Amino acid sequence: MELVNVLEDEHLSMLNHSCAHMMAQAVKRLYPNAKFWVGPVISEGFYYDMDLGDVKLKEEDLAKIEKEMKKIAKDGKRIVREEISKEDALEMFKDDPYKVDLINGLEDGNITIYRQGEFADLCRGPHVETVKMCKNFKLLKHSGAYWKGDANNKMLQRVYGICFDTKEELEAHLEALEEAKKRDHKKLGKEMGLFTISEYAPGMPIFLPDGMILRNILEQYWYQEHAKEGYQFIKTPIMMSKELWELSGHWDHYKDNMYTSMVDDREFAIKPMNCPGALLVYNSTLHSYKDLPLRLGELGQVHRHEASGALNGLFRVRTFTQDDAHLFVTPDQLEEEVKKVLQLVDRIYSVFGLPYEIELSTRPESGYIGSEEIWDASEKALAQACVHAGKEYKVNPGDGAFYGPKLDIHIKDSLGRVWQCGTVQLDMNLPERFECKYVDADGTKKTPIMLHRVVYGSVERFIGILIEHFGGHFPLWLAPRQFVVIPVHHEKHVEYANKVCDALTALGMRATVDSRNEKLGYRVREAQLKKVTYQIVVGDGEQENNTITIRQSGKKDSVTLSLDEALAKFKAEVDNKTLFGK
Repeated sequence: MELVNVLEDEHLSMLNHSCAHMMAQAVKRLYPNAKFWVGPVISEGFYYDMDLGDVKLKEEDLAKIEKEMKKIAKDGKRIVREEISKEDALEMFKDDPYKVDLINGLEDGNITIYRQGEFADLCRGPHVETVKMCKNFKLLKHSGAYWKGDANNKMLQRVYGICFDTKEELEAHLEALEEAKKRDHKKLGKEMGLFTISEYAPGMPIFLPDGMILRNILEQYWYQEHAKEGYQFIKTPIMMSKELWELSGHWDHYKDNMYTSMVDDREFAIKPMNCPGALLVYNSTLHSYKDLPLRLGELGQVHRHEASGALNGLFRVRTFTQDDAHLFVTPDQLEEEVKKVLQLVDRIYSVFGLPYEIELSTRPESGYIGSEEIWDASEKALAQACVHAGKEYKVNPGDGAFYGPKLDIHIKDSLGRVWQCGTVQLDMNLPERFECKYVDADGTKKTPIMLHRVVYGSVERFIGILIEHFGGHFPLWLAPRQFVVIPVHHEKHVEYANKVCDALTALGMRATVDSRNEKLGYRVREAQLKKVTYQIVVGDGEQENNTITIRQSGKKDSVTLSLDEALAKFKAEVDNKTLFGK
């Protein structure tokens, strides 16, 4: 069950673009005074921003619009492309200030419009042949949206929808959307007691006890895997002076997103990134070429001022922990170090069952630092590292940072959604700015190359992704609540239940006994809602035979095993970090 990314399919994108026009046509019929801004295709389908005057859409209005859209699709008008002059376009859309604004932004010359029946819309196209092809659609939701995304402008109304070639494809996608709603990390985070967000700290998640268990496991795993690869761990200040951020260049490019404070008549800023601190660590001692590569890892908390309307659970926050590492390398070490990073990424993502793709972003057309020769060599080193690590990659031309090319790593979750988490960025800028040096074999001082890299990206965001990826049904090694032992009778079987719980605890497992005077079904259902990985039921048969009956989170079937066999099974699952179904 996967959600479709419309932008990945050229035909599907064209179909959804055409359906957006059909929706606008239906809206115009129902609300003759409607005026339209833009209606682009997005990964989730399409939307259209519109000004309906005093009319405020309600949920039931979407059904009215859908009904009118079905009439238009059944009528089956052809979608016809026309070319007109800019002057004629301004005349045609003179009553719609939003379209006039768009037209005024276009170059002189022929402008394309697409017409279907009585409706014409300004558009570059392309479109499908007839509106009949757009009959398998669904309007998903509506919201407000500022004109041009500017909070100082008028609030428009935005309607989202999606369209497929067949009814079956649409139904499958809608089913996947329902599954995505059930997996919403904000909903599950509350139900499972993982995190909360207070109005006193918007965009700053508060992790609850069970959430801290999950977080600590992820962080401990991160430390263990990085220690194996020779990383050293550091901790840098959360607030540093304005002068440092001016030196790093963040002050000029990022100060509007930074939180600042005056201390002893000196301006300080809470760090939005960890890299300047790593550079201070590097410069705290002298280095020889024999010291390199130097791999410095830091789970560093950063703060960034995000717009309140953009905040979204753990996905978009104002403070988060980046699993940063900064590698200082010589030019001849670059390719091998990137290869090792990719191997580490591969090992970590595979534990969570997250496939991924790699994208190589190359030199921008302008505004970059360093010579073309250095850029070419750096891009080649990143590409070769992918090849030697056995990983395919796509090229994203011109999208590198001004200071160097990068590899972006896009993971795909169980619903087919793509998330950009990991990255490897080559930096030729900051080591120069901070005058970082090492003594080379010939006795001369040289500037190292710096690699910025993350695997989780934001720990908070990665947790949100995992909640939705697993639907809250975490594998045993990762689950905050691993076991609840439920005696059939709260008095008669509680002694054996405690024995089972003690055996699990002795193995280092997280287990509790639920011996409340409630019906068995009630206690089992509650454990299911809490997504406890295994519910263990013990009654007369289990007590007599030294067995346990096990039910896995999210499953209806149960299995009975001897206690010793079950303990061995559970230990193996944790030790091997087993994914369910593997």
